[in-house]
Amino acid sequence: MIRFLILAGYFEITMYLQLSGKLNQYINMHYSYLAYISMILSFLLAVVQLYIWMKNLPVHSHLTSKKAKVMSILLLLIPLIVGIGFPTVTLDSQTVSAKGYHFPIAAGSSKDIQNDEGTTNQYLKPDTSSYFTKSAYESEMRAAAKKYLKQDHIQITTENYMEVMEVIYDYPDEFAGKTFTLTGFIYKDPQDPGSQFLFRFGIIHCIADSGVFGLLTTGNTNKYENNTWVKVKGKISNHYHKELNQVLPTLEVQSFIKVDKPENTYVYKEF
Repeated sequence: MIRFLILAGYFEITMYLQLSGKLNQYINMHYSYLAYISMILSFLLAVVQLYIWMKNLPVHSHLTSKKAKVMSILLLLIPLIVGIGFPTVTLDSQTVSAKGYHFPIAAGSSKDIQNDEGTTNQYLKPDTSSYFTKSAYESEMRAAAKKYLKQDHIQITTENYMEVMEVIYDYPDEFAGKTFTLTGFIYKDPQDPGSQFLFRFGIIHCIADSGVFGLLTTGNTNKYENNTWVKVKGKISNHYHKELNQVLPTLEVQSFIKVDKPENTYVYKEF
């Protein structure tokens, strides 16, 4: 009976996330088909367990001790407890502040700090290097960069946001002087009143490798408040950021336009 209830719970919570539209806050929606498959499998296995329970059929388990059986059940219950007990919250500038003001770039210091924190959360630059060999990653990024370097005015959209951000940080000198247009939410730089960040939260595969990605902006900032969604046009230049102790690709803003918050605030990596 317990197995049936657990499997039924997995089916119901996955169906709820699908129907409520909240699944996009947990996984890259390009992999949503996996959620459908898991939902169907959970349902089928739940039916099997219900049949076994109703017919009082013997159940064979490789777990011999009672303690091991109880622990296995508790482990299976954890995702259900988290999914039911913790509300889904859309990330914003308060989340950035809560993480503390340090945005290590993935090349170099980022991995060290992530290891120290015991987290894989990413900052500023989406880093997909761990999913490739070194040569394959360099080939992928060079091909992506070449595609955009041909353009004088680069439109950063919901679809290409993650790809463009990664190549900007990989090849900042090559993109210097290029004009970009992008949309994101404002996060004021607490260390420099004259500048602010333009961010979007992104997901590479799932929430475990999510991060806050975007650019430092200077110039015509208009002093927008945190969490204000804006469409920005400007040119990329490279500036030394004193607090972060590194050179950052920076958007020298030419124009800001306040826009409505998008229905889905997340962006996803396309592979």
